[in-house]
Amino acid sequence: MIEVTIVDKTHDPFSIKEKAISFLQLVAKGKVREAYIRYVDDCFCHHNPFFKGDSQSLMLAMEEDAAQNPNKLLEVKQVVSEGDTVVVHSYMRQHQESLGVALVHIFRFHEGNIVELWDIGQPIPKQSPNENGPF
Repeated sequence: MIEVTIVDKTHDPFSIKEKAISFLQLVAKGKVREAYIRYVDDCFCHHNPFFKGDSQSLMLAMEEDAAQNPNKLLEVKQVVSEGDTVVVHSYMRQHQESLGVALVHIFRFHEGNIVELWDIGQPIPKQSPNENGPF
């Protein structure tokens, strides 16, 4: 017998801020498909210039990255939400010794699901003249 799990995204008690953070945390832990099942709408599109703009292409790229970097670390620094948009500023490292990347993910939600995503990354330099740092 095949067991089918139905996820009812419309009655999720989490706020869209919590959903955006949870999505990123699941992806960082390598649970990419779970993140997509829980939070991504069927009409999802994204704006990462390195992949086709459809859901499947980005999901497969995220899974490949997770397989190559199983010890990824993600630290959410700031979250801003207005209307149907959530912006998450975070610090991500592929492994403990990595300098990492400052990331900004911009999510657009519709009826509680992620329908659109933009992501911007800035590598952390070894040395910087800016005493404030990226965070």
